[in-house]
Amino acid sequence: MYNKKIRGPLVEGNKTLGQITKEVMKPLEISPGVWWPIAFGISSAAAIYGFYAIYITVTQGIGTWGVNNSVGWGWEIINFVWWIGIGHAGTAFSIFLLILRQKWRTSINRSAEAMTVFAVISAALLPALHMGRVWLVFYIFPYPNTRGPLWVNFNSPLFWDFTAITAYLLISASFWYLGMLPDLATIRDKTTSKVKKAVYGFFSLGWTGSSRHWIRYESLSFILGGIAAVLVVSVHSIVSTDFAVSVEAGWHSTLFPPFFVVGAIFSGFAMVMTLMVLIRKLYHLTDYITDNHMDAIARILVFISLIMGTAYLTELFVAWYSGNEYEIFTFFRNRATGEYTLQFWGMIICNALIPQLFWFKKVRRNWIWLLIVSLFINIGMWLERFNIVVTSLNKDYLPSNWVSYSPTHIDIGVFLGTIGMFACGVLLFMRYIPMMAISELKSVVHIGNKKED
Repeated sequence: MYNKKIRGPLVEGNKTLGQITKEVMKPLEISPGVWWPIAFGISSAAAIYGFYAIYITVTQGIGTWGVNNSVGWGWEIINFVWWIGIGHAGTAFSIFLLILRQKWRTSINRSAEAMTVFAVISAALLPALHMGRVWLVFYIFPYPNTRGPLWVNFNSPLFWDFTAITAYLLISASFWYLGMLPDLATIRDKTTSKVKKAVYGFFSLGWTGSSRHWIRYESLSFILGGIAAVLVVSVHSIVSTDFAVSVEAGWHSTLFPPFFVVGAIFSGFAMVMTLMVLIRKLYHLTDYITDNHMDAIARILVFISLIMGTAYLTELFVAWYSGNEYEIFTFFRNRATGEYTLQFWGMIICNALIPQLFWFKKVRRNWIWLLIVSLFINIGMWLERFNIVVTSLNKDYLPSNWVSYSPTHIDIGVFLGTIGMFACGVLLFMRYIPMMAISELKSVVHIGNKKED
């Protein structure tokens, strides 16, 4: 049960129900300021550059990337795992806290769910491009066909990724859209624009707010939440199995499934914090996204950081204790020391050490520190994926195959393009959809409110 005397109010300022509707809808009714078109322009430019890089990739082949005979998996797979990890945030944040009936999720869950959808879309592009012949991507779809005995390879990690991404995207998008129905209907009823009334009316699916609608809405939310909670664990376990089923040193590990799941939640929550810090400052929503909300996310991050640090030490210990010369070489001579030392220690510092600053209350309640630490975590989690993918491939069992890896401008362009698409999606979400669930805020407005004392 929420203890208002210890944790403070969930919505500050003694808001009335009418004030909540008006203030949450305000960003949709007024110009967001000069920063929005500038940010959208930069994001669009990055997305256009990404489309150019994708065009070069499709027309000329993946030889335009930095991959080679030894390092067959490069930036695209690194970024795929990174985006999938970020995509875990919204669902993990919203679903687990919904099932556990944590009321403080109400100010943050809508934005986190939107972030999930855009991140998974960005991630889905990369395995398709990595196939080389993207126009044959339908070959991995398990559907009845006329190609004779040719069927999908159910032992292929590529098929596993397709299944995981498709299921996760459908459930995440459905859960996000379902949660918006009451608010879309509110905009439909309050707007004076005939175009907006028609558009929002269409997408609100005839919502009237009747008792029958609310009962079905809440029941379906818990059903989708239960399904999505399983997917949060299974999707990144499948992604980790792409690596773990191999015999490459540094990959062939039973630690990978839980390690990847925890890492995904870690990077996702860090991106949620980055987004929440920006939203509460740009839109002046500090009464709804309070210091207590940010404090709660910071506490979760510092806890997961300890798990990540333990996992890194466990990997090093197991490699040393096993006595396997290939594992020892990969972890101690190719990661901790060697060509990719900076990436390895950057990962340790960003993921295991810097988040320990959240032990201090002043850091947890300072928005600049929250933004800086969350950005470092996202950088650290990208470096972790780089270490996993590249350092096990560039120096394998045959010294004659050893080679250095570096990305080309096409690799970088594809990555910048996914960032641009993600940012454009988030910016459009901020502009045209309520960033917080109005109905859910109204249900918790009096919890922890002083006038109840």
